[in-house]
Amino acid sequence: MRIGHGYDAHKIKSGNGMILGGVDIKCDYSIEAHSDGDIIVHSLIDALLGAAAYGDLGTFFPSDDDNFKDISSLSLLSTVLDKLSHDSYKINNVDITYVGQVPKLLPYRQAIRKNLSDALQIEIEKISCKATTTDELGFEGKLEGISCHCMVLIDRSDKC
Repeated sequence: MRIGHGYDAHKIKSGNGMILGGVDIKCDYSIEAHSDGDIIVHSLIDALLGAAAYGDLGTFFPSDDDNFKDISSLSLLSTVLDKLSHDSYKINNVDITYVGQVPKLLPYRQAIRKNLSDALQIEIEKISCKATTTDELGFEGKLEGISCHCMVLIDRSDKC
């Protein structure tokens, strides 16, 4: 068994919505990013790459590479999942913690879990998605940005 921790943060600005966990969330903010800026999926990718000792998100998908401009983070996740599958890894569980004052994730939590369950091809019960504010402390609390932490547990099956 191997454990991985992922983290991502992005600036936010006035806007009309953002994508988090593959869900389009209408709100008064948007994420500043090279790709779609889905920090939930980015932190998940980073955790998976770390658990398998493959490197990090920026190594696989550099933010200065135009091939990844405005790309769906779920597409990036698919690439990582193909590599994990090729190397006989399976995902045991995922634990996500979104940090931000906005948007409130509670109305979207189940949709996020369902999206990730479908993308990862694991049972929804193996995916935890939590959210917290910082009580107006730090860059998240001052509405300058949002962040996300993710922990994953993976296991490698024998190649036969």
